[in-house]
Amino acid sequence: MHTELVSEPGDPTYPNEDFAAATLPASGQGGTLVVLDGVTPPRGGTGCLHSVPWYTSRLGGALTELTVSLPDVPLQEALARAISRTAEAHATTCDLSHPRTPQATVVVARWGVERVEYLVLSDSALLVESPEGTVTSLLDDRLSRLPRSSLATDAIVDSTVRNKEGGFYTAAADPSVAARAVTGVLSRGDVRALAALTDGATRWVEKFREGDWADCFRFVQKEGAQALVDRVRLRERADAEERRYLRRSKTHDDATVVYVVL
Repeated sequence: MHTELVSEPGDPTYPNEDFAAATLPASGQGGTLVVLDGVTPPRGGTGCLHSVPWYTSRLGGALTELTVSLPDVPLQEALARAISRTAEAHATTCDLSHPRTPQATVVVARWGVERVEYLVLSDSALLVESPEGTVTSLLDDRLSRLPRSSLATDAIVDSTVRNKEGGFYTAAADPSVAARAVTGVLSRGDVRALAALTDGATRWVEKFREGDWADCFRFVQKEGAQALVDRVRLRERADAEERRYLRRSKTHDDATVVYVVL
């Protein structure tokens, strides 16, 4: 297995809220990748004493351990257990019912001799390359399909669409959200390589229109994960004043790319 992992904060003076891991179990016959993008809260309270990096580290660490140590447990169940474990770690000190309790998007892939399992929750992306070179994007596109009016303010988002039926879902404190994730199983023989990206890196496709998902995958494959993040940063800096592409968004965002050749 060959792996590249790059994760950079959008602001070097502010903690990176992303989490990334790639593992090779002792059997040597498979592996996992886990990528989380912590949701930056708006100014004001979240009902929690802990930071988003605290949450993503806890959830990501639990999810990595569970997907490796319990290979027969489905990914949705592993995510539900990881959410429960993390919630229990601060349930006595924090208001976990708050709509902005720390939360994250999730991408997980786990492969063995015969199959590749995947799970995607919210707006991070998983790209899969076949032995023939075909690239397939595995996405949870519910957030992108919402009308702009539903996303006009933080208050509207929190009261109408965040972790609500007809809206979009992130991993927070409710383990039942794991059942909302996009999941599937692929034949191991149909997968040559994978790339997982948080939305700070998917800006290459979704904001700056540098190419489609297949172009993005091939860029990482040819130039490397760091080169993709560097290209996004270059475009962000060029657009910082005009904000033609980044209206209603951060100028820079945490960006993570994990590339794995199976």
